[in-house]
Amino acid sequence: MNYFFKHLLNEFELPLTNPVLVFSLILLIILLSPLILKKFNIPSIIGLIISGVIIGPFGLNFLEKNSAIELFSTIGLLYIMFIAGLELDLNEFKIHRNKSFLFGFLTFIIPLAVGYPVMHFGLGYDVNASFLTASMFATHTLVAYPIVSRLGVSKNQAVAIAVGGTILTDTAVLIILALIIGNSQGNLDHQFWLRLIVSMAIFSAIMFLIIPKIAKWFFQKLESEKHSHYIFVLSVVFFAAFLAEVAGLEKIIGAFVAGLALNKLIPHTSALMNRIEYIGNSLFIPFFFISVGMLVDVSVFLSEPFTLFIALILTTTALFSKWLAAFLTQIVLKYSIAQRRIMFGLSASRAAATLAIVLVGFQNKIIDENILNGTIILILLTCIFASFITEKAAKQLLLENEEIDTTSVPLKPKSAEQILVSIGQNTNLEKLLEFAQLIQDNKSLNPISFLSVVPNDEEADRNLAKSKRKLEEIVKQGAATETKVHPITTIDHNIANGISRVTKEISADYVIIGWIERTGFFDKLLGEKAEAIINNIDKTLFICQLEKPFVSFKRMVIISPDLAEREFAFKDWVHKLAKMARELSIPIVHYGDERTHEALQLEWENAKFNVPISYKTIPDFDDFVKLTGEIRTDDLMVLISSRKGSISYISDLDVLPSTLERHFEDNNKIIIYPQQFAYHFLAERYEDFTSNPLSKGIEQIGNIFKWD
Repeated sequence: MNYFFKHLLNEFELPLTNPVLVFSLILLIILLSPLILKKFNIPSIIGLIISGVIIGPFGLNFLEKNSAIELFSTIGLLYIMFIAGLELDLNEFKIHRNKSFLFGFLTFIIPLAVGYPVMHFGLGYDVNASFLTASMFATHTLVAYPIVSRLGVSKNQAVAIAVGGTILTDTAVLIILALIIGNSQGNLDHQFWLRLIVSMAIFSAIMFLIIPKIAKWFFQKLESEKHSHYIFVLSVVFFAAFLAEVAGLEKIIGAFVAGLALNKLIPHTSALMNRIEYIGNSLFIPFFFISVGMLVDVSVFLSEPFTLFIALILTTTALFSKWLAAFLTQIVLKYSIAQRRIMFGLSASRAAATLAIVLVGFQNKIIDENILNGTIILILLTCIFASFITEKAAKQLLLENEEIDTTSVPLKPKSAEQILVSIGQNTNLEKLLEFAQLIQDNKSLNPISFLSVVPNDEEADRNLAKSKRKLEEIVKQGAATETKVHPITTIDHNIANGISRVTKEISADYVIIGWIERTGFFDKLLGEKAEAIINNIDKTLFICQLEKPFVSFKRMVIISPDLAEREFAFKDWVHKLAKMARELSIPIVHYGDERTHEALQLEWENAKFNVPISYKTIPDFDDFVKLTGEIRTDDLMVLISSRKGSISYISDLDVLPSTLERHFEDNNKIIIYPQQFAYHFLAERYEDFTSNPLSKGIEQIGNIFKWD
């Protein structure tokens, strides 16, 4: 027994050495870090780095760098650079290549010209460290690109040249990295230049002439062997990294070039692309960020305030130089202020590529810990800032271009309208049926579908039988009013997934659910069910808290955020609420922005709604809690919300349900999430490691303290 405990204590002796235990700990961090930090609106990339700091040799000393961690970290580093090359839109670059060259040149040369004197003369670093840090200023990651994609301005010329400029800056910076490392090793002579030119020519010929032909042949001949495609791609990445080292370049250059070489052969929406991103973002890339955190020495921040000063200088210089490049591009190309801001926002953020370059410089002892630690702070600050400025600029750009492209959305006839009502344990079925009847179009020929999702557990069969009996009651109630009701019961591991799946199966246009409250500890930790449903359904969603009889309502009070009229489904919910108010014979009072008032007024006149409506302006959406004195208990409150990424989204909407429960507990309430087009809200836990935003919560960081 003593031997057993002694052996157990040895296994847990710090730092941990057992590879199975080490791997288990890192996987646990990769699993829990995004889930926990999501509640504090901290980007998961930062959470993984912080986790590395905590468990690393300069933290609690749980782990130390060993060959296994180094291997996975290297794979993650190469993976990042490979995906960066793979996701670049080369077609957009070709279309706007001249303007992209201009912006790419300016956003590359200006940060170098500004950054080098700041580092060399201002902070006293040597030539190599100053030039490497200045080149880090020149690179950027399109962290905020999905914001412009969601808001429908991705085809704007300013966005296209910002994306094209990324190819030039990243390629040029990686070449400079090779020169700096050669200079730091004292090899920057005539032989170095000759060897570099020849080796780069051979390397480029192999990667851009030979590899694409082999890859095309492989994908065609082994079309059915899907798993082999991924192994082949991975082999190309590591072979390219090896060739780059043989050529005297850094291995990350090889991985980036491999992405460019295979760019046209791997469509962004293909299953292969999904596998590449899924495996990398789930395992290898998180490993890399944890290993980066293990390099950070927190004592440096505490003992040397100079590090914080360095971080401030780095961030200020990086943002100013990118703004200047965008400003000069605006002047030359005669762009609008919104276009300048969108170029600045897209090029302001730094992430994986920047970290990769600085890490290589640190490993080669070109830069010190101050710059490494300062760069991590720079990444956090620039990504937050870029997300804010890009979203604001994209909305401004959208307002400048009044037309919204909806041609990609197939329009269904009113007779084919499909309503899905999802029920839970405490759902008031009668009220939800009545609500569905009130909003259903009179021309609709389809029945109202009622769905019950049963958890897939040992009691699934019994619960399924109970649900069927419960739905039989609602069928009888529907028959009493000559309303067709279609009962659906299904089994799923997750309620949100079950609703989402059935929504697609029956092509539902509207989804109605009852009010869902957070109950247990794990619901609060992992996210409430309503949030999961909102994020998984891209149709118009009604979340209803209906207890009082509909005949008791004297008014319908609609509260909407700014820019609600610019959402795709604006007319949709306006028509539904107008029909409901007409059926109940009650007036409507709208609280919102002046623009939304005007859009409502225009729609009211065009559709000739025979419903009295009045308007009141509220300066800020979060001021609606001040309406407690104006809203009566016999009012039906309808709040128009929006999903993250939509044009009318603001962070205050995230706490809307709890705010309503606290300030308007005596009112019946409906929250509407309008349909979003051309975007499916399927949450990816590590979407920040690719071209997607750093985190779903990144745009909320400035509002952390608004949570009650």
